[in-house]
Amino acid sequence: MKKQWPLDSALSFDPYFGEPNRDGNQGYEILEDGKVRFRIKAPFAKEVVIDQFGSVTPLQKVTEEEWEGDVDLGRGFKYFFLKIDGNEVLNPYLPVGFGCCRPMNFVDIPVPGEEDWDEITGVPHGAITRRYFESSVSGKIESCIVYTPADYDPNKEYPVLYLQHGYGENETGWVYQGHMARIADRLLAEGKMTPMIVVMGYGQTQSDDPAKRFGLFNEVLLKDLIPYIESKYKVYTDKWHRAMAGLSMGSYQTSQITMSNPDLFGYVGVFSGFMSFSFGENSFPEPHLDILEDAEKFNSSFKVFYRAMGTEDNYFASFERDDARLEGKPLNITRKTFPGGHDWSVWRRCIHDFLPMIFKD
Repeated sequence: MKKQWPLDSALSFDPYFGEPNRDGNQGYEILEDGKVRFRIKAPFAKEVVIDQFGSVTPLQKVTEEEWEGDVDLGRGFKYFFLKIDGNEVLNPYLPVGFGCCRPMNFVDIPVPGEEDWDEITGVPHGAITRRYFESSVSGKIESCIVYTPADYDPNKEYPVLYLQHGYGENETGWVYQGHMARIADRLLAEGKMTPMIVVMGYGQTQSDDPAKRFGLFNEVLLKDLIPYIESKYKVYTDKWHRAMAGLSMGSYQTSQITMSNPDLFGYVGVFSGFMSFSFGENSFPEPHLDILEDAEKFNSSFKVFYRAMGTEDNYFASFERDDARLEGKPLNITRKTFPGGHDWSVWRRCIHDFLPMIFKD
């Protein structure tokens, strides 16, 4: 089997594939038609399947120990569950990322037209740094990941984008799954975006205090993370040099934070994208939406307010409910749709589209 591996894997850039006599000829291969050929060693199994969130493809037994099959997972970054006799198995011979609140196997299938967006050769590369900071909100040490451009100068001031992941993921998502740094490197090399610092925080911040267990990130960002970044990096501190964007859960956090604090943020990106909590009966107040009733204040507060969603997203009805909320209001909002679902193939399109829009002045 042809050995393949994505460059941005949570475990290793260039893995050792094992000893054939011990580990077997395991792995995967992306075929020319976009299907994925899997070969899995499971000597005592009665059934081996690839389960893509309910879409199940059985593999066929090809030797006494090995199972093989060609699976159409679609294009882009695709999580899946490998199930052996009904049990979910994390396979060490397939790429491993973090999603659905756990380590997950995935494959990354090239999307036509996007092959060069995050091509790593031929361009200077920025740095990815993990930073730790004390949180007055959670009472713990929290972490974030910071991207600085290839020609980063610690004596020069930079604008900052705070960029958030979705539910079940963490601050590594935009690096490993989203390829944000690689996309930014190429956009910068092509002169298509403004040099900036990008900060990725952990959006599911928790506290050991039962009285304030979950949903702390909004406070952490405002009270702890922004002050920490501004104390450690030479950055502009006015709203016109500060942006926030996020996907899915991170998009709702972005809407809440920026629309409640228009004095702090001048650019907003809502990817797969919730302005309101549009799930079933909305039984709690959402004061951040009040600014939508004041077009003059909204339009003067944000130079860019960007909404985007995949056309096959299973939350598209929520996107349309936000559309209805905005209908007839003279608000300067960019609305985009892209082919794809609620997945990284769409979110990569979003960040590739959004980065050149911000900090243009």
